[in-house]
Amino acid sequence: MQAIKIPGSDDTPKVILDATAENPLFEISGRSLPEDVVAFYDPILEWLDEYAQKPLKKTIFNFKLEYFNTASSKLLLDILLKLEDMHQDGADVLVRWHFPDDDEDMEEAGEEYADIVEVPFEQVSYSID
Repeated sequence: MQAIKIPGSDDTPKVILDATAENPLFEISGRSLPEDVVAFYDPILEWLDEYAQKPLKKTIFNFKLEYFNTASSKLLLDILLKLEDMHQDGADVLVRWHFPDDDEDMEEAGEEYADIVEVPFEQVSYSID
């Protein structure tokens, strides 16, 4: 399965979906406010559909977002719902929501997503020096 590696920009997050690496990595990081949010996230959702057919023994999906707009929030939920489907189908899935320890908005966003989807969810705070 082909990995997805999208470099981040001022308006789009860095995305790495690589199930083939020695150390598999599933991560979305940075800022998410693409001009066409559907066009940006569609390949990611399609990749997850394919991945869900034969997931790894353990899937740890990391969200390390600094900011996302309202349009992105819906697509992030779509990603989380796909992970929830995998979990309900018996896959070992863990979502890690990383946020700066001084960013209450991003912490609350993670809590809200954790309340919506039924998938193991970890809130991970970090300090920005």
